[in-house]
Amino acid sequence: MTPHSPASRGPSVGRRSVLGAAGAAAVASAVAGGAAPASAAPSRGRPRALPGGGDLGPNVLVFDPSTPDIQARLDEVFRQQESAQFGTGRYALLFRPGTYHGLNAQLGFYTSIAGLGLSPDDTTINGDVTVDAGWFNGNATQNFWRSAENLALVPANGTNRWAVAQAAPFRRMHVRGGLNLSPTGYGWASGGYIADSRIDGQVGPYSQQQWYTRDSAVGSWLNGVWNMVFSGVEGAPAQSFPNPPYTTLDTTPVSREKPFLHVSGSEFRVFLPEKRTNARGTTWGNGTPRGTSLPLSQFYVARPGVTAATLNQALAQGLHLLLTPGIYHVDRPIQVNRPGTVVLGLGYATIVPDNGVTALRVADVDGVRLAGLLIDAGPVNSPTLLEVGPAGASRDHLANPTTVQDVFVRIGGAGAGRATTSMVINSRHTIVDHTWVWRADHGTGVGWETNRADYGVVVNGHDVLATGLFVEHFNKYDVQWYGQRGRTIFFQNEKAYDAPNQAAIQNGPVKGYAAYKVGDGVTAHEGWGLGSYCYYNADPTIVQHSGFAAPNRPGVRFHGLLVISLGGNGQYEHVINETGAPTSGTSTVPSTVMSYP
Repeated sequence: MTPHSPASRGPSVGRRSVLGAAGAAAVASAVAGGAAPASAAPSRGRPRALPGGGDLGPNVLVFDPSTPDIQARLDEVFRQQESAQFGTGRYALLFRPGTYHGLNAQLGFYTSIAGLGLSPDDTTINGDVTVDAGWFNGNATQNFWRSAENLALVPANGTNRWAVAQAAPFRRMHVRGGLNLSPTGYGWASGGYIADSRIDGQVGPYSQQQWYTRDSAVGSWLNGVWNMVFSGVEGAPAQSFPNPPYTTLDTTPVSREKPFLHVSGSEFRVFLPEKRTNARGTTWGNGTPRGTSLPLSQFYVARPGVTAATLNQALAQGLHLLLTPGIYHVDRPIQVNRPGTVVLGLGYATIVPDNGVTALRVADVDGVRLAGLLIDAGPVNSPTLLEVGPAGASRDHLANPTTVQDVFVRIGGAGAGRATTSMVINSRHTIVDHTWVWRADHGTGVGWETNRADYGVVVNGHDVLATGLFVEHFNKYDVQWYGQRGRTIFFQNEKAYDAPNQAAIQNGPVKGYAAYKVGDGVTAHEGWGLGSYCYYNADPTIVQHSGFAAPNRPGVRFHGLLVISLGGNGQYEHVINETGAPTSGTSTVPSTVMSYP
C-alpha cells in the first residue's frame, strides 16, 4: 500500500463505501540466556568453537508480573517505533507466564510481543495489544512489520483492536472477547493473517480488504470486503464466494506451526511444533502442543554486527541460529546445510545482503525451519535473495518439509535495493506459511528502475504449499509457479503502481505480466482465494490482460479468483486467461471467477 494509493486520496475514489466502513528511545534490558555455553579447545588451524546460548541483547525486553513500570516501558518503545516505518529500531517484548493487569501494549513498526509459555493461556494480559493508525491519520494500509504471539488477552472493553496491513501476523493468540481488525474511525485497512488462534467473540474485519485465517477458532465473523479466506477454522463462515466473498476450506492440507521461544523455569528454550495434516483448530486447545523443545544452548545467539562467516561457522558446528533484534549485513550467503536446522529471528531481525550476494540459502535437506526474518535487498543487484534448495533439487521431503514462516522480503523503501528474483523455492514439499514479498512503492529509493525487481516468488519444486502468500509490485511476474502439484491458499497482490506506460509492461503480444503465472508445462495445480489489484498511477490508461495465467487443462484448478481496478487507474481485460469480465470505470468493484476451468 502507499500514501499515493486511493487509500489516502480521499473519498473521491468512492472506496470507503466499497470497503464496508461502518462509520465515516531505545529501551535496554539484558536477558540471561539459560543454558551454559558450549566450549571446546581450539585445534591447530581451526577456529575456536562458538558457544551456544547466551544473552538475548538490549532490544529484547523480558517482563514478569512483578516487573515495575511495565506500561511505561511499553509506551517508550511505542513512541520510538510508532511511525518509524523505515527506521532501524527492532524490538521483542516477551512476557513470562503469569497474569498482568491494566496494560495496553501499543505496537509500532518492527515490534513483536509474545508470551513465554507453552500455551497462550499460560500468559494472560488483562488489557490490550493494540494496533491503530493515528500516526497515519486513521489509514491502516501501512501498518506493516509487527506481530503478536502466544498470549491470552482479556480486552479492557471486550474487543481488542488489531488494525494491520501486510507482514503483521497474529499467531497462537487467545482473545477472550472480540477482535476488531479496523482502525479507529473505520478507515482503510489492508491485512492480514491469523493462525493457531482462538477468538472467543466476534471478529470484525469492517474495512479490511482481504484476510486469511488458518487453523483457528472464532466465535463469529462479521463481514467481508473483497477476499476473506479460511482454512481449518472452527466457526468460519460457510463457503459463499463471491457474495459474501468467503472462500472456506474445512481443513488445511498440511501445516506446521512456527517455532517459538518459551521458558522452562529460568531457562529459555525453543519449541518446534510438529507437522499436522488435514488440520483444523488450534494446536494448543487440548493442552500442551505436540512437538519438541530445544535448549538455547543448541542455538548460536547472534547479535547485530556478527559476520556471515561466523553465522556459517555456527551452522557448520551443528548449532541452530537465533537472530536477536537488529540489522545484519552479510557479505556472503548464510548457508543452511544440515537437516532440521532452525533459523529464528526475534523482533524482525533483518538481513541485508551486501555486494549483490544471496542473503540465505538452504540445501536440499529435510525439516529446515526459517521463521521471523526480514530480508532487505541491498543497493547492488542480487540475483536472488532467498533460495530454498539448489536448482534441480528433487529429494522427497513429504515426511519432514522445510517451512518458511513470517519470512518477509523487501526491495527498496528503506533505501535503494535491487534483486532480480526475491524468493526461489526449489525443494519439494516446502511450506511457505505467510510471507510478504514486496517491491516498495513508497519510501526511499523507489522508482521503476531505482528498485528494479523483475520477479517476486518463483516455485520450481514439486508439491509446494503456500498458505498466506502476499506478493506485490514487481516489474514483471509477481509469482511464477513451475513445480507440479503446487497449492496456494490465499494470495494477495497489487501490480506495480509506477509502470511508466503500456510499453514498459508489455509481455510480448500480451498486455502486462500476470500477477500469478502457472508454467505452461504444469499439469496439476490448485489455488483458493486469490486476488490481484491494479493501481497504475503513473499512467492510468495502462491495460493488464489478466491477473492470472495458467494452462487450460483439467488438473489446473482455481477457486475464488478476483481482480480489481482501484479507482479506474488501469484496467484488467480478464480475470484468468480469457475468462472473467473486464474491470471498468472508477467504481473499484471486483471482477470475479468462482471456479476455473
